[in-house]
Amino acid sequence: MITQKRASEHTIRSYRDTFRLLLTFAQQTTGVPPWKLDFAQLDADLITSFLRWLDTDRSNTPRTRNTRLSAIRSLFRYAALRAPDNAATIQRVLAIEASRTDTAIVSWLTDAESEAFLAIPDRGTWIGRRDYALLLTALRTGLRVSELIQLTRRDLHTGTGAHVRCLGKGRKERSTPIDASTIAALRDWLAEHPGPGRAEDPLFTTRQGTPMSRDSIHARITKYQKAAACSCPSLADKNLTPHTLRHSTAMHLRHAGVGNAVIALWLGHHDIRSTQVYTHADLKLKEQALDRTAPPDVPPGRFQPSDQLLAFLEAL
Repeated sequence: MITQKRASEHTIRSYRDTFRLLLTFAQQTTGVPPWKLDFAQLDADLITSFLRWLDTDRSNTPRTRNTRLSAIRSLFRYAALRAPDNAATIQRVLAIEASRTDTAIVSWLTDAESEAFLAIPDRGTWIGRRDYALLLTALRTGLRVSELIQLTRRDLHTGTGAHVRCLGKGRKERSTPIDASTIAALRDWLAEHPGPGRAEDPLFTTRQGTPMSRDSIHARITKYQKAAACSCPSLADKNLTPHTLRHSTAMHLRHAGVGNAVIALWLGHHDIRSTQVYTHADLKLKEQALDRTAPPDVPPGRFQPSDQLLAFLEAL
């Protein structure tokens, strides 16, 4: 995964966590420590029990369960060429099917909710100015949280044609333009950046100059959501995560009349079909379609049969 496939750090961490959970579960189930486990002991029954344990004991979603299963399948496909004696066990594990998942309508912030949310960070403090610059950048660019924490000073260009450059999912490099308000917030933040000012320094950092983590960004968003809900009650019922800010960017572009192809390029989607979820979530677009249609010319009220026999049957 690391040397041959050159998988990303995010993928490596995901696979690491899967195998950590699987080997711990196998030890608890079989009583055999991981370093003594035989490959044949990781059979379809144990893997199925592990997946059921994820559902019940850890309350993981079907999507998380499928992610774990994908990592396990990758391991067994690798083993298929190197452990032919266990071919039958491998085939049975590879035959385990993924769970079906529900497709929910994406959550996003309206303009009023975004304004209430951005008004919460105290820009009179160091942390407030950092958080304001971070959240504004996330809302204006639609970067993934993994892309935000990987940004360096070198990736920010505030001159003519201001933009941020990132290496996104699938190792695709892209540049995303930023507006004047985001430029101003980022310049204020860079003026007191704790790093020594090197190009390779992370853009959004802790007081120690280290990059912010995914968990810390999620915690800041949760904190500001609770505070913003006092002035904007609709925020209280939303599942607000770093990815919600990305969805908000896409919906803002949609309402501005930007086509799905451009939105897909903006967000770094591999397939334009991934952008269809925003069309599905856009209730305003559906209302406009409804306004263009004429209701059927049917008089209101309950249908009354004209025939006496039909009236008798209806009354039964």
